[in-house]
Amino acid sequence: MSALEKSMHLGRLPSRPPLPGSGGSQSGAKMRMGPGRKRDFSPVPWSQYFESMEDVEVENETGKDTFRVYKSGSEGPVLLLLHGGGHSALSWAVFTAAIISRVQCRIVALDLRSHGETKVRNSEDLSAETMAKDVGNVVEAMYGDLPPPIMLIGHSMGGAIAVHTASSNLVPSLLGLCMIDVVEGTAMDALNSMQNFLRGRPKTFKSLENAIEWSVKSGQIRNLESARVSMVGQVKQCEGITSPEGSKSIVEGIIEEEEEDEEGSESISKRKKEDDMEGLSLETQNLLLFLQTKKDHPYTWRIELAKTEKYWDGWFRGLSNLFLSCPIPKLLLLAGVDRLDKDLTIGQMQGKFQMQVLPQCGHAVHEDAPDKVAEAVATFLIRHRFAEPIGGFQCVFPGC
Repeated sequence: MSALEKSMHLGRLPSRPPLPGSGGSQSGAKMRMGPGRKRDFSPVPWSQYFESMEDVEVENETGKDTFRVYKSGSEGPVLLLLHGGGHSALSWAVFTAAIISRVQCRIVALDLRSHGETKVRNSEDLSAETMAKDVGNVVEAMYGDLPPPIMLIGHSMGGAIAVHTASSNLVPSLLGLCMIDVVEGTAMDALNSMQNFLRGRPKTFKSLENAIEWSVKSGQIRNLESARVSMVGQVKQCEGITSPEGSKSIVEGIIEEEEEDEEGSESISKRKKEDDMEGLSLETQNLLLFLQTKKDHPYTWRIELAKTEKYWDGWFRGLSNLFLSCPIPKLLLLAGVDRLDKDLTIGQMQGKFQMQVLPQCGHAVHEDAPDKVAEAVATFLIRHRFAEPIGGFQCVFPGC
C-alpha cells in the first residue's frame, strides 16, 4: 500500500480540527471542546477571507468561458492558487488570510474548469494540456501583455496543472513554483484505489451543514474553520428535472399527503403511500423516488470525479521530471517524507528545489495547517527576495 493510499484510509478517521475563529492557527488543534459544547458546522461566506470576487471571461475556439477568481491584496507578486480535484478556490480561503498577514503579495485563487463557479462550454475536457492553457488564458485576460510577477502554487491535481503550465511557458512573468502534497510516484500508485475511495463517499447531503460535518469527521478536511468555507465550493444543490405537468401534479400531491400523514401512525402512512403508488407508471414511480431523495438530500458534489478517470494518468505521469526541469525557484510541501519518489529524492539531494515536510496533516495540507503553509511560502518568497515581510514576520528556515 502506497503512502498516499495509507493517507486516504487514515483520513477517514475522525480528527480534532481547530475551533472556528482560530484564524487557522495550529494551536487551535490542541484545544479541547468543553463539556456539552457543540461545534458549529454552518457555512461561512468567502468574503470573510477574500477582498473581492471576479468572473474572468476568456475567448476561445468554441466560444466564451467564464472563470471565477477570488482576490486579495494590492501590492507585491501575485500568488496564483490552483486547487485539487473536486475542491475549489475556496479551499485557499484560510491560507489567504494567513499569507496576506505575513508578506506583501496579491492573491488570485482560481476555480479550475468544471469546478466551483467556473462555467465552460466543454466541461468534460479536463486534460492537463487544456487546464494549463486555461491558466495562461486567465492570466492574459486579467493582465494583458504585461502581467505582474507571478508564483504558481498548486495542491494535488492543481499542483500538477501548475507544473504543466510552467513547463509550457504559458505564464511569461513566472518567478516561482510550489507543489503541495503531489508526487508522481505515490500519485500513480494511488490511482488504482481512487475509484474505491470515491465510491466510499456519500453521494448526497441533507444540507450544507451536513456536508461540512462529514468533511471534518471523515478527515477529508481536518480544520473546521477551513471546512466551513471550503465545502461550499465542493457541493451544490441537486439540479431540478423536467417532467410532464400531469406527473408533476401527481408527485406534488403525493408528497403533500405524505407530509400530512407524518403525525399519524407509521403503518397508515406506509399503507397510504403504497396505495398512492399503485396505478402509476414505472416512470412516475421512479420520478417519485428521485424527488423524495432530492427532498431529503438536496446537496450533491459539483463534479463527478469518477468520470474524470481517463485524465488522471496525464495529470501525473512524468510530473517529477517536468517539475525538476522548470528553470525557476521551486518549493515542494509534503505531508510526509515517505511520499518522495526516486527522481525527486535525487533532485532534492542535488539542491534543485526546496522541500519542507509538514507532519500531522492530511492530504489537504493547506487547509489542515494554513499557518504552517503560509510560513513556508512566505519564507520562500522572502529568501528569494520576491516579496517583503510585513507585520514583523520572521522567516522560519526549514531543516530540509
